Amino acid sequence: MKIAVMGTGAMGGYVGARLSEAGAEVTFIARGPHLAAMRQDGLKVTSPEGDIHINPVSATDDPDGVGPMDLILLGVKLFDVEKAVNDLRPMLGPDTGVISLQNGIDTPGVISRVAGPQHNVPGIAMINGEIAAPGLIQHNAMNELIVGEPDGRASPRMTALEELGSNSALNLVISTDIEAQIWRKVLGLTPAAGLSCLTRLPLGRVRETPESWDLLQEAMAEVVAVAQAEGIGLGEIDIQSVSASVREFMPPTWRGSLVTDLEAGRRLEVDWLHGAIYRLGKKHGINTPFHRVVLGALMPYANGAA
Repeated sequence: MKIAVMGTGAMGGYVGARLSEAGAEVTFIARGPHLAAMRQDGLKVTSPEGDIHINPVSATDDPDGVGPMDLILLGVKLFDVEKAVNDLRPMLGPDTGVISLQNGIDTPGVISRVAGPQHNVPGIAMINGEIAAPGLIQHNAMNELIVGEPDGRASPRMTALEELGSNSALNLVISTDIEAQIWRKVLGLTPAAGLSCLTRLPLGRVRETPESWDLLQEAMAEVVAVAQAEGIGLGEIDIQSVSASVREFMPPTWRGSLVTDLEAGRRLEVDWLHGAIYRLGKKHGINTPFHRVVLGALMPYANGAA
């Protein structure tokens, strides 16, 4: 398969590297020192699942010269999605799928609106990592990519991706109900990211503090109420199962990119995460006090530190 990674950050770079390792022809769209380092010495990944060094690597900052792809992994931040989807249009063929790797619930709609619904392939990446240095991605924990056609069908592009994934150290899952999977990730991630910002503490400390853990459960209940109003079949059992995963499988050192961006003075995704839940709750007459507080507390920093 011919695959492009639009936005070679930690997540997109890691997934692209794993698929390259499995035999895909991968082109990485990047910029700045990260791109320069890849051109000079390839793309390096350190990982508990095994290190990777792709050298030489196909890397560019110009999507216009890449040509049509079978799949495009969209790895940019939420606030850059619309521009990135416009920029990737030269890489679209008739059957190209654009896989969204972002957190939150909005990206599939943007892909459908800007590129066309035939190109929309929703996805979620359960991967924790960071760019340790230009050209070097450090994968820390979790190793799962879940994707699927919006209607759940087994399309030729999903069949080909599933076959590619069978040769990869990446746990690649093709879902027949990807919308519910996206909401389940929102259920686990968005409350935890918001609480991490409010407390400035890693997840382990939150789990050990009964009052903080109770607040996390209440925030999850807000997400479930909004999801149900949107016609998504989440319930109390999902709060229980996602809570168990957060407690048992997410590393105690996890803090999330939202708090690291906040502390570094970078632009924040809060309006696309907590803001989306708050606005949908307001639309349906559902109170979402946790998400409203996180949104109100962080919006002064939404465009980065002054």
